[in-house]
Amino acid sequence: MNIKLFWEEVLKQNAGEIRKYFTADAYINWHCTNEHFNVEEYIKANCEYPGEWSGVVERIEELGNLMITAVNVYTTEKSLSFHVVSFFRIENGKIASLDEYWGDDGSAPQWRLDKHIGLPIKKAGSA
Repeated sequence: MNIKLFWEEVLKQNAGEIRKYFTADAYINWHCTNEHFNVEEYIKANCEYPGEWSGVVERIEELGNLMITAVNVYTTEKSLSFHVVSFFRIENGKIASLDEYWGDDGSAPQWRLDKHIGLPIKKAGSA
């Protein structure tokens, strides 16, 4: 299964193509909001989400029938940005289950900024 192509279809909100990646009885969990979806509910939640989206697959790991991705998802005008870590259980080349953890991108909390600890990741990597 090509996980990058899956993410391309998710970001384009292409319901017909997204559906092809799942087994008939697949389920999806969004843990940060305590939501459990079947495939059709997931497609509706994804494809009816307002806005136009883009993103970058930053990391892919595979371990047996488990694929893990870290993806930066953002609106095309960059007003919203998220990082999502996804755990895909693959059966016969299709997604049987998907557990996702979505986090809003933003600044460090003020209490840590006040302590002058840490650096922004992009600056730390260039040092």
